[in-house]
Amino acid sequence: MTDLTVTQTLAIGLPIAFFVIFLEAVFSAWQKKDYYKTSDTLCTLGLLIGNMVVVLATKGLTLALHIYLYQFKVFDVATMVPIWMMWLLAFILIDLVFYIYHRLSHRVRFLWAIHMSHHSSQEMNFAVSFRQAWLGPISKVPFFMILPLIGLDPTIVAVAGSMSTLWGIVGHTQIINKLGPLEIFLNTPSHHRVHHGANKQYIDKNYGNLLIIWDKIFGTFEPEHEKVEYGLVNNVNTFNPVKITFMAWQEIFSDIKKSQNLKEALNCFFGPPKTKIKEI
Repeated sequence: MTDLTVTQTLAIGLPIAFFVIFLEAVFSAWQKKDYYKTSDTLCTLGLLIGNMVVVLATKGLTLALHIYLYQFKVFDVATMVPIWMMWLLAFILIDLVFYIYHRLSHRVRFLWAIHMSHHSSQEMNFAVSFRQAWLGPISKVPFFMILPLIGLDPTIVAVAGSMSTLWGIVGHTQIINKLGPLEIFLNTPSHHRVHHGANKQYIDKNYGNLLIIWDKIFGTFEPEHEKVEYGLVNNVNTFNPVKITFMAWQEIFSDIKKSQNLKEALNCFFGPPKTKIKEI
């Protein structure tokens, strides 16, 4: 158990994050870099509001599910390691599960239909980190259920997960250059800029949130070389958060209706997204 709560973690972290967004916006205007566009930022706000509604509706249920599953844990980690190691394991395993979830969100069509809203911005700034999918909190649940079953304390998982999410904000910026030795193991802004690139060599790369080691281990790492073209292979060309949220789902159901058999219909849902490489 931990005395630190998710609410306390976010109460400390979010004001700092919003202040950093303000500073980046001021810097952008001062340097005439145009990192922020009003229409794009308002779209991000709309997506964030929808995401937060779902988070508030499901967060308690998710924690309750984890507490229930914790009864069936395979390892009693709390009695096997000191508390600091429990926290370390939580951060590492949360990041590994996130890598798996995130990679599948780019490779499985129905998961991409959820996740693509985060990549729909053609900008790259701290605010884009808040451009979250409305159904994202629900799609993550099956993946992270493994953590309490392994034996990680659900309250530590919840707080460590919130801390990791706050780190994810740092990666969404163009004003921080490469960070020397930290590039070896952390998912830095340089690495995450690659992930948001529509350049052919950047597609489906750098899935880590806190650590970049998973990408290096599993062959999805790509360093930042050429200038990043932000956005999707086929950009949405709208700032309407409702349209962005449901447009990929409309395509899926349209393709299912055209399917000739069950195999084709299932492939429309569980197969790869339609377009992954920019057409030249």
